[in-house]
Amino acid sequence: MQTFLRYKYLIGFIGGLILLAGLSFKQSGEQVDFNTQVKPLINKKCITCHGGVKRKAGFSLLFRQDALSATESGKPAIIPGDPDNSELIKRLSYKDVEERMPYHATPLSKDEIDLLSRWVKQGAKWGDHWAYQTLEPVPVPKPAGKFFGLIPAQKNNFIKNDIDYFILDKLEKEKLTPSPEANKATLLRRVSMDLTGLPAPENFKNQFLSDNSPKAYENLVDKLLESPQYGERWTAMWLDLARYADTKGYERDDSRNIWRYRDWLIESFNADKPYNEFLTEQLAGDLMPNVTPKQLIATAFHRNTMTNDEGGTDNEEFRTAAVMDRVNTTWETLMGTTFACVQCHSHPYDPFRHEDYYKFLAFFNNTRDEDTYADYPLLREYRKQDSTKYLELHDWVKTNMPNRLTDISNFLTTLHPSINSLTADKFQNSELTDTKWLVLRKNGSARLQKINFTNKNHLIFPYYNRTVGGNLRLTIDSVNGFVLKDMPVDTSASKQLFADFDLPNVAGVHDVYLSYTNPKMQKFTENGIQFDWFYFTQRWNSNASDAKQAYQKFWDLLKSKDVQTTPVMLENPEDMRRTSHVFERGNWLVHGEEVQPDVPKSLNEFPKDGPRNRLGMAMWLTDKKNPLAARAYVNRIWEQVFGQGLAETLEDLGTQGIPPTHRELLDYLAYQFMNEDAWSTKKLLKKLVMSGTYRQDSKMTPELLSRDPFNKLYARASRVRLSAEQIRDQALSVSGLLSLKMYGKSVFPYQPEGIWSSPWNGATWKEDSSGNQYRRAIYTYWKRSSPYPSMVTFDGVNRELCTSRRIRTNTPLQALVTMNDSTYMVAATALAKKMAYNESDVGKQISKGYELALCQNISNEKRLVLEKLYRQALMSFQESGVRSQESVISKQKPEIAALAIVANAILNTDEFVNKT
Repeated sequence: MQTFLRYKYLIGFIGGLILLAGLSFKQSGEQVDFNTQVKPLINKKCITCHGGVKRKAGFSLLFRQDALSATESGKPAIIPGDPDNSELIKRLSYKDVEERMPYHATPLSKDEIDLLSRWVKQGAKWGDHWAYQTLEPVPVPKPAGKFFGLIPAQKNNFIKNDIDYFILDKLEKEKLTPSPEANKATLLRRVSMDLTGLPAPENFKNQFLSDNSPKAYENLVDKLLESPQYGERWTAMWLDLARYADTKGYERDDSRNIWRYRDWLIESFNADKPYNEFLTEQLAGDLMPNVTPKQLIATAFHRNTMTNDEGGTDNEEFRTAAVMDRVNTTWETLMGTTFACVQCHSHPYDPFRHEDYYKFLAFFNNTRDEDTYADYPLLREYRKQDSTKYLELHDWVKTNMPNRLTDISNFLTTLHPSINSLTADKFQNSELTDTKWLVLRKNGSARLQKINFTNKNHLIFPYYNRTVGGNLRLTIDSVNGFVLKDMPVDTSASKQLFADFDLPNVAGVHDVYLSYTNPKMQKFTENGIQFDWFYFTQRWNSNASDAKQAYQKFWDLLKSKDVQTTPVMLENPEDMRRTSHVFERGNWLVHGEEVQPDVPKSLNEFPKDGPRNRLGMAMWLTDKKNPLAARAYVNRIWEQVFGQGLAETLEDLGTQGIPPTHRELLDYLAYQFMNEDAWSTKKLLKKLVMSGTYRQDSKMTPELLSRDPFNKLYARASRVRLSAEQIRDQALSVSGLLSLKMYGKSVFPYQPEGIWSSPWNGATWKEDSSGNQYRRAIYTYWKRSSPYPSMVTFDGVNRELCTSRRIRTNTPLQALVTMNDSTYMVAATALAKKMAYNESDVGKQISKGYELALCQNISNEKRLVLEKLYRQALMSFQESGVRSQESVISKQKPEIAALAIVANAILNTDEFVNKT
């Protein structure tokens, strides 16, 4: 027995030694993961001194190449495989606070130092952050079943599609269970608001609630996805990203006619335009083969940048600001990356170098827009008889001057590629008046730089003659150079005129000087002639018998005022190409080395067959090897449906963003989106709303409140406050006031007087009528310096810059809007009339109103509260009179007025302004 015990203890002792040795081996031999273990530690403890902004002692940990390079001491701080001789590791354990790293900060723990030592010992290998890794197929975590998978696992009723396997897998690890499915009425309102931004139409509602078949919910989803209102709802999301507004921004914030872009978005979402095409047309529609007017309108995405019309501003400064905004918007909204800081220095946390910013900026730096007052270039869409005239001229040119078809069509539809007068310089008694147009005074002159005369022997330009008489001379290379044209100026004053004349044959590139004389002018400070643009082209050359008539059509179209204009993106021709430079420390005035258009080497390669322009850049961004575009979009759509992204920081998927709660699910959906779904937003949305995860009840249990208060594990449906647009549209819809008229110019619903302040031109808000005041919120006129008040109160944004996500707030002002704003009072009154129609019993009227607003039957408790409110309001109106109310209800009889108070209360309930 004793011998047995001795052997037992010996075996136990040896086993313990083996276990300890195994643990020791595992600890020392386990491969250190850079992304999950080392990078977070570096970002937390080291990068502020040794990263993109600061490189103290010449040491940076941003890129492996930099980290292994020699420091100011002449030696590298990291020697892969040799932690004992790596200065990085040695400095972590010094006792002297002046020598120890992190400098004058809390020292690293023993475990942290050991982690870094093992990492260096294993070769100091780097790794790509999860968001910068190419998307690959992700296996769905389905249960394996029993007996090596021969017997399938029992199906969980929660599982509706593959999304649910990912969610359930994490819930089970957290020892949580999903919530039961919500009732049909709740699902009806939830999915209707998510897919269309409106309550379901009555016929959809009745059919779904009466259909008990297994396909009832899917049939509802399919109908909502095909509804015209679907496109409007998702356009509302995109307008924040596109920083869409009906004004130009800055101090004057003048009107901008760009609503055709909003309509293009609605049409694109409704047509389920594949997302890769959707992006390509917005980024480079003008560069696509056989470009259509709609593809040009799509490029207004990047013409939503602000234009500074204030006098005295530097046009090149604000052109550059617009170009930078396009870079920042492209990266933040389309790729979920904080690229803006790379303007001034290499990214402190992510693998993007300072020069990467300017190489990417070069893609946008060659566009025709130049901070002009007229917002050139503009797409000119002819209307009525002019549209017919344009088609006739197009056919005539195609037959008689086919080699001129492209440039004549381009010019008539965009005025491209004319030279804006604000690019003039070398002013002699001349100036850019209000920094917008070139003006020559008595004996004044100015220069247009580097005009390419190759195949150009004709000039067209509009002008205003500010005084009677005068003579204009055009010379090359100097004021006294070779004369191109000497022309008397039309004596008509204060009227736009056009010059149109042939030029002598001149070869090469020359400066053109414009000189103006007028002996009748008394003052040298008096403006003489004003220019807008100059178009150097070829003369109209045809022997056709009707050439003069065709040329007259050309001029009729050029002078036509019956055109619809939209700011669009156009590329400079080769002879007008701009050079791009690195801006030292981000200062646009300090040019460093010249750069060519390119993309960061840390991501996928530029397409081999891609042109080095915005079209090639769009091809790179939508390439399936690009790691960011699909992830960023899928994450955004998830946020719209579930209330927060799988990665909460939609604007930052980088190392400083909040990591995804379900990274594998995000990657799975992004890969499926590109491949199986062929970039279809509708297929992606259907997948989300058909999931068991989406269909759960939203009730919060004590356990979920303590374990997962923000619902990051999705053990229940998210309870989310509706957007500003949805709250307004919903109130108008349930009251029967909402106009479903689509498209067209922005409208002016009710807004209190005094909100707008446009002292420079006296513009005022003129409230619409005839139903336009009840159109959906996306059609509301959006002024950047004074956005629509009720929408701003509910977290709408001014759209001066792109907004990746609205941060939801809860303030007393929101209740003041829904309880007092005229729109909501009108809606409450209209709802009250619907409640009272063919029903005299107050309790039933209230029940009817509640059901109309929320698709739910009211509880007795709530009904009794609202009945009490009705009686109090009715008594008050009967005693003091309804007319004492300063609102729309003052025109109603006491019973309807009291019912309107109840309806207003229903429209203010928590369940009405939230998605449950």
